[in-house]
Amino acid sequence: MKVTKKIVYLIAGTFNAGGMERAMTGKANWLARHGYDVTIVTTDQRRRPSYFPLDEHIRSYDLGINYDETNGSLIRKIATFPFKQWRHQKRLTSLLKQLKADVVICMFNNDVSFVHKIQDGSRKVLEIHFSKNKKLQYGRRGLWALADRWRTWREEKLVRKYDRFVVLTHEDAALWGNMPNICVIPNARTFSPDRQADLTRKQVLAIGRYDYQKGFDRLIDIWAKVQEFGGARVQGWQLNIVGDGPLRQQLQQQIQRLGLEDSVRLMPPTSDIQTLYLQSSVFVLTSRYEGLPMVLLEAQACGLPIVAFACQCGPRDIITDGSDGFLIAEQQETLFAQRLAELMQDPDLRQRMGLAARQSSQRFCEESIMQQWESLLS
Repeated sequence: MKVTKKIVYLIAGTFNAGGMERAMTGKANWLARHGYDVTIVTTDQRRRPSYFPLDEHIRSYDLGINYDETNGSLIRKIATFPFKQWRHQKRLTSLLKQLKADVVICMFNNDVSFVHKIQDGSRKVLEIHFSKNKKLQYGRRGLWALADRWRTWREEKLVRKYDRFVVLTHEDAALWGNMPNICVIPNARTFSPDRQADLTRKQVLAIGRYDYQKGFDRLIDIWAKVQEFGGARVQGWQLNIVGDGPLRQQLQQQIQRLGLEDSVRLMPPTSDIQTLYLQSSVFVLTSRYEGLPMVLLEAQACGLPIVAFACQCGPRDIITDGSDGFLIAEQQETLFAQRLAELMQDPDLRQRMGLAARQSSQRFCEESIMQQWESLLS
């Protein structure tokens, strides 16, 4: 008889519309369907429902820490952070001792510095959805740059304290070096549509948070170059950038400054993301850094050819350049625009790459990925 394992996922924040939450939801739902006792713990949920639907057997708790409750003041955030950390550790320790979990999975957020210390009888797994050098890629200067280097050094020490450390790509595993607790398990694609996009609609799709990481400022500049290169051959094509975030106003102003209001739309997030993929013909990713971009897995599952910067980490593990998409070296915005214009103008190339993308996505099917997780959990 199979013994039910109790699994606890920790989100030091809100269960929102992000790619990490989407990936975690898929894993949690799969585990719940296969007999695991799954609990999700948040810190800032404030009675709001989870953005993605959860299996009815999954329990949720919120610790009421509210890290984001700072009235927009950086000074206040810094001043209150130590107290909130203390309160977070105290409340989480009490809850975990009640839950008596077999495995606790930390998602590398505000709790990473103390989860491994909690003596509740569980094994501790640390899971990261970004690359090791994420903070170094912020591009900040002065004291902020020193802080980013210190935090990266500190994280190298912390990850060794967990029973297992899960990274998403072999590229990232190499960056962390020779660690005895490290293992590579990529995210699974979150859906497997019965059909693929027909690739006839004049729509290019990008999805992500409107922030520095996703590089949508670069994408808008690239789109202006596409209009220049393609001329009449790309007339009628639309770029849809789906998401939200702190740079929304700045991106909208950039669109207006470049005179792209008729061909670029900033669209709000939607839970029906599959329909957006199926109604598009090309997917683009201009991120400055990633972990393993869920959007690329989803785009491939829907049979979309992809044009992406080969940032650390993820695109190199997913895209085969020239077969199911184009990988563009960092900072090569002109080449990115040329490749994108090429796909927009050539329906046969789109169909060929789209079919290859659909086939490539089989590597990331849910059953294959979750078998790796079951092996780790056991």
